[in-house]
Amino acid sequence: MSVTQALLGPLLASGAPKPLITHYDDATGARIELSRATTANWAAKTANWLVDEIDLEPETPVSVSLPAHWQTVGVLLGAWWAGAHVTDEPAGAEVAFVPAADLARGEGAHVVAAVGLDPMGAPVRGLPTDAVDYVSDIRVHGDDFSPITPVAGDSPALLGKSVDEVLELAKRRAGELGIGRSDRVLSTLDWTLPGGVVDGLLAVLAAEAALVHCTNPDLAKLDKRRADERTTVELGL
Repeated sequence: MSVTQALLGPLLASGAPKPLITHYDDATGARIELSRATTANWAAKTANWLVDEIDLEPETPVSVSLPAHWQTVGVLLGAWWAGAHVTDEPAGAEVAFVPAADLARGEGAHVVAAVGLDPMGAPVRGLPTDAVDYVSDIRVHGDDFSPITPVAGDSPALLGKSVDEVLELAKRRAGELGIGRSDRVLSTLDWTLPGGVVDGLLAVLAAEAALVHCTNPDLAKLDKRRADERTTVELGL
């Protein structure tokens, strides 16, 4: 079972419409909320694209060099659902997911996928011919994903750590960080690989909690955000 199936399965079973990811960008004033079901849809579209368009095989390296963002959630969960080995090194990777504003970070990958990071998921215009627009490409793919080949627990998932190791680490870190079931976690953590992604995303999902992430946080707005979002745990603050 993949990292994604193990994390999303319990969340979907206990309440697919519930909020899962709320992303603020205080530099733009954007607020986007994704339910558990919508998060799974984005992950499924990504996984379907990787398998159908890229012909991705399980254990194939995929590079992810993206900031904390709701689109990054879809990229990571989709890659793991397809059985990819997520790394931070584009050289030799089948796909490199990079910000559209910094395509050079994908140099050396077979395919460079530009992630626009637009609050509303708008497509990226004017890309060079050697890059693809992540959002535009995945939109046409299905909202459900069924892996052709089951992902083994000992398959590499994150910088050499296996699926089972990543899941065990996420659960352990959830406990160490004080994240429990139904908590609402307010976070400003950077999603560095592996530690930032484990603490700032996977531990939250492993605990069956919800994430409220703030990019470019305005400290003057945090008290109101705590009240508005009814957060119960904080990371990076």
